[in-house]
Amino acid sequence: MLTESIKLTAAEARVLGALIEKEATTPDYYPLTMNALINASNQRSNRDPVMDLDEDELRQALHGLENKQLAGRARNADGRVTKYEHWLGEAFNFSRAETALICVLLLRGPQTPGELRSRTERIHEFAEISDVIAGLQKLMEREPSLVALLPRQPGARESRYAHLLSGPVESIQMPAVDAPASRSAAGTGEQDDRIAQLESTVAELQREVVALREKIDSLFA
Repeated sequence: MLTESIKLTAAEARVLGALIEKEATTPDYYPLTMNALINASNQRSNRDPVMDLDEDELRQALHGLENKQLAGRARNADGRVTKYEHWLGEAFNFSRAETALICVLLLRGPQTPGELRSRTERIHEFAEISDVIAGLQKLMEREPSLVALLPRQPGARESRYAHLLSGPVESIQMPAVDAPASRSAAGTGEQDDRIAQLESTVAELQREVVALREKIDSLFA
């Protein structure tokens, strides 16, 4: 287990989050090939901010994660294509709940407990909001802390939580919240999440097609 503080770059955080997510949601296609990892990292849905990382940037991020003992080339992958996996379990010995929370915080930035509960469903199902808060509390009590509670923003109903794997909470820039817009967003947030889920499903099906093509190509190589 890692005991010293680490600091991920934005690209490293995205790659690590993508690897964690895909292990849970598409286990048949995990570990990921480079192409699949690029698609997962640059996915347009369920990501904040949306990124456009190229292969060189992905390789640099993977190198940084390997140096931090958080991810790298899959150790037991079969076949000729190089694949990549995360080593979060070895590094932190997380529970399933803690893994889900860290994953979504890495992929989507600071969020409220309600947002985290809905967005972690495909990785781990939290029965109650109190279970989400309990999981966040465990991450906050780690040494060093891996999650922090951010001050409530003007006009916001709830405080948000942020991961600390990219540095102290002071370095995380929170967007300004406009009160009327916030109230409007609250009414449409559930619909937006459903749309994002559908977009994610389509994106995963596209990645599965790519993975199948790679397997077929390798058979005739």
